[in-house]
Amino acid sequence: MLAEVPDPVPGRGEVVVDVAAASVNYPDTLTIRDMYQFKSALPFSPGGEFAGTVSAVGQGVDNVSVGDRVIAIQVAGGFAEKALVDQPQALIPIPDDMDFAAAASWVMAYATSYYALKDRASAKEGETLLVLGASGGVGLAAVDLGRAMGMRVIAAASTEEKLAICREYGAAETVNYADEDLRDRVKQITSGQGVDMVIDPVGGAYSEAALRSTAWQGRFMVVGFAAGEIPRIPLNLMLLKGCDVRGVFWGSHTFREPERHRQNLRELIEMYRGGVIRPYISGRYALEDAPKAIADLLERRASGKVIVEIR
Repeated sequence: MLAEVPDPVPGRGEVVVDVAAASVNYPDTLTIRDMYQFKSALPFSPGGEFAGTVSAVGQGVDNVSVGDRVIAIQVAGGFAEKALVDQPQALIPIPDDMDFAAAASWVMAYATSYYALKDRASAKEGETLLVLGASGGVGLAAVDLGRAMGMRVIAAASTEEKLAICREYGAAETVNYADEDLRDRVKQITSGQGVDMVIDPVGGAYSEAALRSTAWQGRFMVVGFAAGEIPRIPLNLMLLKGCDVRGVFWGSHTFREPERHRQNLRELIEMYRGGVIRPYISGRYALEDAPKAIADLLERRASGKVIVEIR
């Protein structure tokens, strides 16, 4: 529900951002149920990825000024007219040619997928990539980036409508795992060779089938568990295939490897400005409809990103 609360006042090392737009991400569906690994003190407003204009700066902050257009990534706070940011050093400047809705929609999805492909999977041009949950935020970003990096992308999703979007974003082949056997279809597409890597932001029932679909010395990227089920994978599969299963914890990476993270963001911004990548926004919601935006994501009615527009 909407409520009027006092405007936040920045303390030392804090800033206030007047929020223009915020995106809905899978972690938002966890924070509101107290299931996320990072906690927010009650009461709080969800929204961990948002864009807007700095309106107040606390003492000791010297990297941003009032009037700067920025993107913020944090646990919560974005579904509000004003948001307090306690890590201003992590704020990301918005390029002049990027509007607030686009700015609020690309960092978590594209930076996660780019980190998975570039840094964790060491993706190479010409390799074959299978993306599970390919029409979701991270999945569609992986399709878009895989295509941009010269890979042959196989997109797997649950409806023909979702797969049509994946083809629009560069998927060379698609699998409807609602009515096709994932492993058989991938085997057919790859002439029995399997895929070089898998991006899996979903977990659940399809993870093992995707791992079994990897080629010799393939790479399986564990991104998340949007299906709600953490799969139990037999270790003998890794032995028999000589394959790697690698974790992709982008949030931790940003703190542990900040310079590499910043370099990845610079490269992604250049891709965006050059028209190489483009976030897909499937829905725009008013602030009072933010609960519906979260429900649509949680119940898999959304493709790409959904945005809550504040102002």
